[in-house]
Amino acid sequence: MTLNKQNNNTGPIAHQSLSVQLALTGHSFLITHTHTKEVLFFCETIFEQAITPEELLTHLTQKINDTPELKNNFNNVVLIHCNDMATSVPKSLFDPQKAAEYLKFNSKILATDFIAFDQVQTQDIITVYAPYINVNNFFFDTYGSFSYYHATTNLLDAVLNSPCEADKPKIHVHVFKDSFTCIVAKNNKLQLCNTYSFKTPEDFIYYILFCYEQLGLTTETDAITLSGAITKDDSLYALLYTYVRHINFEPNNKGVEIKDTPKHQQFIISNI
Repeated sequence: MTLNKQNNNTGPIAHQSLSVQLALTGHSFLITHTHTKEVLFFCETIFEQAITPEELLTHLTQKINDTPELKNNFNNVVLIHCNDMATSVPKSLFDPQKAAEYLKFNSKILATDFIAFDQVQTQDIITVYAPYINVNNFFFDTYGSFSYYHATTNLLDAVLNSPCEADKPKIHVHVFKDSFTCIVAKNNKLQLCNTYSFKTPEDFIYYILFCYEQLGLTTETDAITLSGAITKDDSLYALLYTYVRHINFEPNNKGVEIKDTPKHQQFIISNI
């Protein structure tokens, strides 16, 4: 979705785009050249434990106030919400007047929550979600017009539109600090898209093996692709490799490279 207003900032407009990925467990800012896609600035903050939306807004306000690079008059601003208050709905079954009805079955929402929705490009899928509206309002006041999406929308765009072998399932897991999103598709048709919270590596592998079992996948032959907060050196990967034989890391497929950062770790924000 896009929020528009007249920007009264009369300063020079640099050829720069700002992408912001935010969650209650941390946030990251990425500035790229609008035309060349060169990375001009990147910073990331990870919290020790999840905070509240109000505390998140305080952190974001302080970060922008203390960082000169974030005070430019950007050509384009994109905000990516990462939370578990989201679900995917076939476009043929979607009624925008009843958006909250789809969400309430798997998320705790309030009657006062603002509900948004995105369409996955080239697919008849709608992502319904509850954005952090206090953050949206702050970005609207700070930068003027901007677009915002849910992380699930970006993941579905990337996974469903990536090349694949005919009749071979695509299994993609994107890891956040305390949750992961699992997407499974076959012949570019979505079979599963769900987000699972976890505290231990055992939780992590339990949900992945459950997905394999429910979809009739085989851990010996059906490869899994990883992105996000996971590396070959951590306990999540070690336990996963115990059960799943073929594991790949998802490279950035749009050429935006963040210095000193493995391509798969910033997969969402660098694939806008």
